[in-house]
Amino acid sequence: MGKPLYYWAFYVTNDDFKMDRFDAAILSVLAEDGRISITDLAKRIGLSKSPTQARLRRLEDSGIILGYRALLDPIRLGLDHVAFVEVRLEDTREVALRAFNEAVSRVPEIEQAHMIAGNFDYLLKVRTRDMAAYRRFLGETVTTLPYVANTSTYVAMEAVKEIMLADKT
Repeated sequence: MGKPLYYWAFYVTNDDFKMDRFDAAILSVLAEDGRISITDLAKRIGLSKSPTQARLRRLEDSGIILGYRALLDPIRLGLDHVAFVEVRLEDTREVALRAFNEAVSRVPEIEQAHMIAGNFDYLLKVRTRDMAAYRRFLGETVTTLPYVANTSTYVAMEAVKEIMLADKT
């Protein structure tokens, strides 16, 4: 059958948290259905309710589970324009990077921002209503972010695969 959808759960190991197959199973089930009851979760992973609840609390307390929320359909909300924006900064000293990071974190249209090792400094995933809204956003917001020297935009035609683990907000 291949790898389970959330195969990454089996690779989580560090000195602070040792994960076994039950912990990985809890993460996999919750990633698919965050509203599952403890009783049903316990049945799905093959443990009784009390140890399942203790493991779940341990995953939450360790910070592996950051929280629970509803996943919204951006297309049904009218936000079906996705663009990826390469951003090159005019300065990459720590003060510039920090200023850019802080500014980006306050912009709701930017779903993701990644510092990149390559020919540009950041890759942003931006979601807007349509091309006209994106054009305004680019001119009025992105280009006014601290230290932005230039940008290049790539418009997504279709999302082939999107898995959201969690946002650290």
